[in-house]
Amino acid sequence: MKTNLSKYDNSWYKPGGKLKILLWYFTNVLFFHNTLNPSSGLKVALLKLFGAKIGSGVVVKPGVNIKYPWKLSIGDHCWIGEKVWIDNLGEVKIGSNVCISQGAMLLCGNHNYKTSSFDLIVEDIVLEDGVWIGAQSVVCPGVTCHSHSILAVNSVATKDLEAYKVYQGNPAVVVRERISRKEEIATSAVASSQ
Repeated sequence: MKTNLSKYDNSWYKPGGKLKILLWYFTNVLFFHNTLNPSSGLKVALLKLFGAKIGSGVVVKPGVNIKYPWKLSIGDHCWIGEKVWIDNLGEVKIGSNVCISQGAMLLCGNHNYKTSSFDLIVEDIVLEDGVWIGAQSVVCPGVTCHSHSILAVNSVATKDLEAYKVYQGNPAVVVRERISRKEEIATSAVASSQ
């Protein structure tokens, strides 16, 4: 089978009204892509104006790209790093105390390579409380990163990440548990006393 992009048709996909999308496009370019705008407060206010649900204490760094803010919810005290790309063709739900490091991508869209028309596939992404997405990492469509999971630098999450696990690689696999230094000391003390 050969790909025939002239048959591509995503007319079923309706992310919002044309005027709303156009207004957001220019807002995104002027205030988010623009690395000369350091004001996180202004960016949070604009996201809310366009329908995003944003908690308190959210920091949005310069150079961020967000596809559709009305398909975005972010909990309290989250950090969105420089040049993060939230390509939220589907819903992106970010819990509280989540860190998305610079250059990371959250990708809700893909294409069906098994059809000649290369059909659009859209799936949601969920980042639960305490998740850390490392710099230059990718979260693929349909992935849930469970509570306090970590996706290490330059890794690709193609499947759900288990809670309190650290993932690394492409595709990302578990490399260790996520435990605090205090928990590590307590565990070592218990093991050595036995």
